[in-house]
Amino acid sequence: MSHRFKKIAVKIGSNVLTRVDGTLDITRMSALVDQISQLHKKGVEIVMVSSGAVASGRSVMGISKKMDVVDQRQLFSAVGQAKLINHYYDLFREHGITVGQVLTTKENFGSRRHYLNQRNCMRIMLDNKVIPIVNENDAVSVSELMFTDNDELSGLIASMMDMEALIILSNIDGIFNGSPSNPESKVIRQIEKGQDVADFIQSTKSTFGRGGMLTKTTIARKIADEGIDVIIANGKRDGILLQLLDKKQDVVCTRFVASPAEVSSVKKWIAHSEGFAKGEIHVNENAAKALTGDKAVSLLPIGATEIVGDFEKDDIIRIIDPQGVLLGVGKVQYNSLRSRELLGKKNQKPLVHCDYLYLE
Repeated sequence: MSHRFKKIAVKIGSNVLTRVDGTLDITRMSALVDQISQLHKKGVEIVMVSSGAVASGRSVMGISKKMDVVDQRQLFSAVGQAKLINHYYDLFREHGITVGQVLTTKENFGSRRHYLNQRNCMRIMLDNKVIPIVNENDAVSVSELMFTDNDELSGLIASMMDMEALIILSNIDGIFNGSPSNPESKVIRQIEKGQDVADFIQSTKSTFGRGGMLTKTTIARKIADEGIDVIIANGKRDGILLQLLDKKQDVVCTRFVASPAEVSSVKKWIAHSEGFAKGEIHVNENAAKALTGDKAVSLLPIGATEIVGDFEKDDIIRIIDPQGVLLGVGKVQYNSLRSRELLGKKNQKPLVHCDYLYLE
């Protein structure tokens, strides 16, 4: 069989792996492992991003009335992650495949060094035919530093590992042009760059996950703009992964079409670093116009009007237009003190070079 993609990230959502009572669905888990194993043996490179630790812990511990929601989440995820990875380890071992656990936090994407360390770890695993299974380390993550959900994490992983496609498995067939519960609604099969689907998105969150379709769409659009196809499909459908990768099959799903433009590794990192910005550079109308034009331009000191915050050279900063709108993020060439000294001056080197600039 000729596969549509050779390098994929597969995100398996909470609602795919969770039964109605909130416990882990081992039967579904086993079916997905069978499919991933089949693809792996045919030479498809796969990184898994799997939810389910909290559900797994809930299966063991049950609900305690004595603990608040955060305490329960930490306890369930700590106990559940061990159980979840053991299930995966045993299921993949039946196929003669080794898996490895990668637990991460949002902070690990904040510096280029940590980012490259993670990438190198997973690259070594893939080169040695080990399937990485990634999850957020919920036991040590606190709310303000958590990923929106594993959709955000899977987008970062797909981008970091230069995957050809990110497949997000949810419990519905894709993005509908109305409420999924309405029989008249149909799945939007393909979304091109610039196409607005915000009116169709239900803002309600998953029953067991932290995010919803709005999060999926936001992440999907950003990843597709980086040249990676994004597919949202129903993980509860039998054989879904094999069908999605079979060129001959037309599967009901939503596909965000990848942009043809290639994006460098460092720009991919910068694109996802807005949450780690250490400061802001405010720009005038001329600079804003030049930055958002057709040509790639650097941000020069003459176009800057204000420096906000304290930052070091190579930190990530936000770029803000005169109306207070975020234009993008970039890796700054000077610290905040030197940037203030250069403010508005002509004939200076860029504050942010165009190679290290990502515009929203």
